[in-house]
Amino acid sequence: MDTLDGSEFDVLIAGTGIQQSLLALALSRSDKKILHIDHNDYYGGTEASFSLQEAENWVMRIGDHSSQTSSSFRNASITRASNTEESSSKLAPSRAYNLALAPQLIYTDSKLLPSLVSSKTYRQLEFVAMGSWFVYDHDEFSNTPATLLKIPTTREDLVFSDQSIDIRSKRAIMKVLRFLMDYETQEDVWQQYAQKPFTDFLSEQFKLPERLHSLFLALVLSLDGPQYTSTAYALPRIARHLRSIGQLGPGFSSVIPKWGGLSEITQVACRAGAVGGAVYVLNKGLRNAVKAESETEGEDKLEVKLSDDERVRVSWLTGTNEHTASILTLAPDEEVEITSRRSVCVISSPLPSLFPTLDEGGPPPAGAVIFFPSGSLFDESSPVYLIIHSSETGECPQGQSVAYGFTRGPFEILDMAMDQLLDLTDEGVRPSVLWCLKYETQQFSSKPQIKDMDIRDCTMVFTPPSLDLVFDENVLSSVKHAWQKIMGSEADEQHFLTFDDRNPIGEEDD
Repeated sequence: MDTLDGSEFDVLIAGTGIQQSLLALALSRSDKKILHIDHNDYYGGTEASFSLQEAENWVMRIGDHSSQTSSSFRNASITRASNTEESSSKLAPSRAYNLALAPQLIYTDSKLLPSLVSSKTYRQLEFVAMGSWFVYDHDEFSNTPATLLKIPTTREDLVFSDQSIDIRSKRAIMKVLRFLMDYETQEDVWQQYAQKPFTDFLSEQFKLPERLHSLFLALVLSLDGPQYTSTAYALPRIARHLRSIGQLGPGFSSVIPKWGGLSEITQVACRAGAVGGAVYVLNKGLRNAVKAESETEGEDKLEVKLSDDERVRVSWLTGTNEHTASILTLAPDEEVEITSRRSVCVISSPLPSLFPTLDEGGPPPAGAVIFFPSGSLFDESSPVYLIIHSSETGECPQGQSVAYGFTRGPFEILDMAMDQLLDLTDEGVRPSVLWCLKYETQQFSSKPQIKDMDIRDCTMVFTPPSLDLVFDENVLSSVKHAWQKIMGSEADEQHFLTFDDRNPIGEEDD
């Protein structure tokens, strides 16, 4: 198609992030005529993955648009190891890396996984298991050296865990674990602590020593300090982690999509959309949308002006804040909140000590989580998470690894956490950081509104998915809602992301 000008579509989807891509997948077997655009020159939106050169280009683009509050990212920069730094490992060619903006964990109980199976897209996806979880354990007031304490989640883990945990404490930990697996039926135990810090609950109800609180705080996957982490917030998150262990195999609770995190899912979903007849165009954004004049009574259409001044008519327009910013308005006192600071670092070593074998019969682990509790790096410091991916994720060459850092604190605390981790590796030569991307994530303090009242009935703006450390389960709900509105009376919940094979003989188109 040489030009889109004057074309008509049932649906225009702006952006190729996880929500838009799953919507395209959900509509791929309908008879809807779909135009799927993205103002970026890559797929994935906030869930994209990059080679080294693509990351360099992305940083330049973020800098050029740093004043745009519609973007989820800002203040991006890249540092490289100097040529004079000695290292047994050097950066491989740019294309050897698939570095994820969205390295979220997907728990094995996530609704996303069965949806990928029922939509037949699982055949083009590969998942690897997250392995061990560790806590950085350091008491500045003792002479004990810092160490990484493996988080026990079963009785067997406790029996063979670090000998620095005494028998009495191990019993307390086991009591907490048993409670967490069935906490909903014991509301009388925790309800009075619901809005109090979770650490108060652990201390007063289970007499768990303060040093060991971090074993459970780590599983909450929150960037907030313990004083801001309530019992009501922590319990379901820890319980989910524990209950997910063993659902898809022994020893692990979550998985990672290979080859770049959620980016791979967006690309597979868009590929299915294209097989279903959708038109895909990158480097094309949305400039404006108005209600179109119609000769047919009751027919609501939009006339959409694209970034290159082409005009198309559509029945539905959908996208996220970033991709529909031109038709949105903010409240006069709208503020943008910095939600986290992040890093993506290429490490010169595979860090084998972080990937011990899982339970017998379990898959080889491809990821590890290291939690640096609040105050463990310096007084009042924010918590830090480092999620380490091995080369088995397809994100880096063999002999290297990728470390994803997350905090609400300053970038310097990410550097401190990385330095401590590399100091604790039991390798002859201290590993080094070969390359590192840093950036901030941001979000609106309230939901922007559509400017033109006349187009609201035909426009759906997705709330941006959480940029949390875990896949946002609300994504599927928002996609399903949009799918139901577009399909109207044809919508049958049983058919949402549930398809038959395209080719009965077993060929795999999608």
